[in-house]
Amino acid sequence: MGFFLETLLGGLMVGMLYSLIALGFVLIYKASGVFNFAQGAMVLFAALAMARFAEWLPGLTGLTTKWAVNVLAFAMAMAVMVALAWAIERLVLGKLVNQEGITLLMATLGITYFLDGFGQTLFGSDIYKIDIGMPKEPIFLFDKTFPGGVLVNKEDLYAALIAAALVALLSLFFQKTSTGRALRAVADDHQAAQSIGIPLGRIWVIVWSVAGFVALVAGVIWGSKLGVQFSLSLVALKALPVVILGGLTSVPGAIIGGLVIGVGEKLSEIYIGPMLGGGIEIWFAYVLALLFLLVRPQGLFGEKIIDRV
Repeated sequence: MGFFLETLLGGLMVGMLYSLIALGFVLIYKASGVFNFAQGAMVLFAALAMARFAEWLPGLTGLTTKWAVNVLAFAMAMAVMVALAWAIERLVLGKLVNQEGITLLMATLGITYFLDGFGQTLFGSDIYKIDIGMPKEPIFLFDKTFPGGVLVNKEDLYAALIAAALVALLSLFFQKTSTGRALRAVADDHQAAQSIGIPLGRIWVIVWSVAGFVALVAGVIWGSKLGVQFSLSLVALKALPVVILGGLTSVPGAIIGGLVIGVGEKLSEIYIGPMLGGGIEIWFAYVLALLFLLVRPQGLFGEKIIDRV
C-alpha cells in the first residue's frame, strides 16, 4: 500500500503540472475558438527568457541575491510574453477575425515554428538552468503507518502546490470577473460580442497574455526540474491529450484530465509496464485520448455542439 500511495502521489503531482499547461490551451480556445498548437512553444520560449535573464542580470545590474535576480528575471520574462501577445494580436489574429477555424489553426502552427526558431536566435540553443530555490531532497510521509513511509520529492510537491494555486486563481478569474465574462462572450460569438461593445482585439491580447503567464510559470517549474532545453516543448505537448480528455472548453476538465492522465501513466508504467516491456508512460496519454475521441469526442466536461440543418 505504501508503494501504491507513493506512485499515486507522484502521478497527482505530475498531473497538476499537466493541468496547468492544458489550462493555456483551454483559455485561448474559449476566447478565440482556435486550438493553440503554439502553447508548447510558448512554454519553451518563456522558460528560455527566464533562464537567460536570470543568467545575464547579475553581470548587468550587480545583483547577487538569488531571489531578487529571479523576481526581476520573472518580471522581464512576463513583459516579453505580454509583448508577444500584443504582437500576435496585431500581426496575426487581428488580420484573421471571423475566419474559418482551420485558418486560425494554421496560424498557430506558424507561430509555433516562429517561436522555436526565434527563441534559438535570441536566447541560444544550449541547455540552461533555472534555480528558484525549490528544495531537491525527498521527504518521507506516513512513516508510522507504512514500513519505510511514503517517499515524496519536495520539489514535485511544491511545484504541484504552485500549479494548483494558479489553476484555482485562473478558474475564479474566468468565472467571477467582468473580464472573464467578456472572454466567455467572445468565445461564444465574436460578432455578437463586438456588437455589444466588447473590444475583440483587447480581449485577445488579455487572453494570450494570461496564457503567456501560464506558460511562464509552467516553463519555470519544468525548467527547474529538467533544465531548459528544446525537448521542453514536447513535454508541454503532453497537455494535448489532457484537453481532449477533459474537454476543449472546460477549465474543470483541464484539471480533472491532467490528474487522470498523470495518475494513469504512473500506475500503468509501474504495474503494467513490466508485462509489456515498459515504455507505457510515453504513449499512455495519447492512446487514452484516442479512445475518448472514438467514444466521447467532446471529452468529459466539454460542450456537445449540435448543428441543425
